[in-house]
Amino acid sequence: MKTYYNPEDLKKFGQIGDFEPNLAKKFFDYYGEVFKEGALTAREKALIALAVAHAVQCPYCIDAYTTDTLEKGCDEAQVMEAVHVAAAIKGGAALVHGVQMMNKYKELSM
Repeated sequence: MKTYYNPEDLKKFGQIGDFEPNLAKKFFDYYGEVFKEGALTAREKALIALAVAHAVQCPYCIDAYTTDTLEKGCDEAQVMEAVHVAAAIKGGAALVHGVQMMNKYKELSM
């Protein structure tokens, strides 16, 4: 099945610096620092990344962090719970903006 996102492109992510090496190096240095063990374990960070990947709907990130969480020992229940956390936050964010709509609707309908 042909899709808009080519899973093989994920392997090319390191080449993103071909057009701008200086900025790519800064990004990858930062990225590497972020994912080092710190106050959070690498496993916890992988679960957060998986949840965020779903919230921003990045298929490349979903693939990468599904693999990463599995390699870090997460089970099916843990990865699915992370996805549900993302869904709850994303849904809640959409709903809370409904207050803004209600305020505007009331303002315009007065």
